[in-house]
Amino acid sequence: MSSPDPQVRAARNPSTPAAVRGPVVAVTGAATGVGALLTERLAASGEIKQVIAIDERRGECADAQWHILDVRDPAIADKLRGADVVVHLALDLDLETDPAARTAYNVRGTQTVLTAAAAAGVHRVVLCTSAMVYGALPDNELPLAEDAELRATAEATGVGDLLEIERLARRAPRAHPGLNVTVVRPAVLVGGTDTALTRYFESPRLLVVAGSRPAWQFCHVEDLCSALECAVLEQVDGELAVGCDGWLEQEEVEELSGIRRMELPSAVALGAAARLHRIGLTPSPVGDLAYTMYPWVVSGSRLHDAGWRPAWTNEEVLAELLEEAAGRHTVAGRRLGRKDATAAGAAGATVALLGAAAVVRRARKARRRI
Repeated sequence: MSSPDPQVRAARNPSTPAAVRGPVVAVTGAATGVGALLTERLAASGEIKQVIAIDERRGECADAQWHILDVRDPAIADKLRGADVVVHLALDLDLETDPAARTAYNVRGTQTVLTAAAAAGVHRVVLCTSAMVYGALPDNELPLAEDAELRATAEATGVGDLLEIERLARRAPRAHPGLNVTVVRPAVLVGGTDTALTRYFESPRLLVVAGSRPAWQFCHVEDLCSALECAVLEQVDGELAVGCDGWLEQEEVEELSGIRRMELPSAVALGAAARLHRIGLTPSPVGDLAYTMYPWVVSGSRLHDAGWRPAWTNEEVLAELLEEAAGRHTVAGRRLGRKDATAAGAAGATVALLGAAAVVRRARKARRRI
């Protein structure tokens, strides 16, 4: 189910056809990923009057009005004129992107979009961050309420950018009176995505840190798009968390996936992850590991109260993730070739990476001696 029942919608709009009353919606990052899926969804909806698609290249949705530009360009304000709602999805969370360049794009882009939306007379901006902003901590409640404190740090991939976007979202209504900002925070996003958390399931063994308490909650991109549509149609606002109902314990994940665990002491796992990232062997900083150790499950109660329900279960999303991961080989966030992956499977993930790190160090020493 993508959004509240059509009868509920009809009751809210008993007289005027939805197509006439519907908003004009601008979507940034509309050519790829979640942005492309949302653009297609909104363009096909009878409750949306028009979709304005913004990206650095043209996407495939023929029913949208396209504008090709960088979201950091102040000229975007002209492209937003006439829009009622902006959904800002032009974010770079690629593991391989230079962190400084990624932050410059994400933060500056969000600042520009919020300012431009206010200047263009847009009344609502919908931002998408992640439930990672709550932080993965051993004392987190299961599940977390939407208004729980954001206790994440900037140590995990992209989380510092997301926390800054959250701060911009809170400040925007004060800086731009009349501008409403809604923030949507999905759980582990699955469906054509590539993150440190999806790569965890590409490993020959599931790394489990001794004494940790993982709890896995997923969010399929289709459910995220349906939640964003609810925010666009003003069926719900504020700070929203979205994900499958409930969560899976680590033992359930191992049983469903058929992938065995490799349990390591905390000092060994964290120390190895930090060293490997420091020498550039893996793209994931040590902070990413916390999200596989401790719970950060969200309730999604505000969307539920508005009548929204996820179409996917955690078990179904995990099955799709494993299907997507088939044939890929990753150890500690680093994609391996088939030959390397065979060795990793035989020797164990951490042993293989520590061995690779030693090889790198020896090679560097050898080059210095030449």
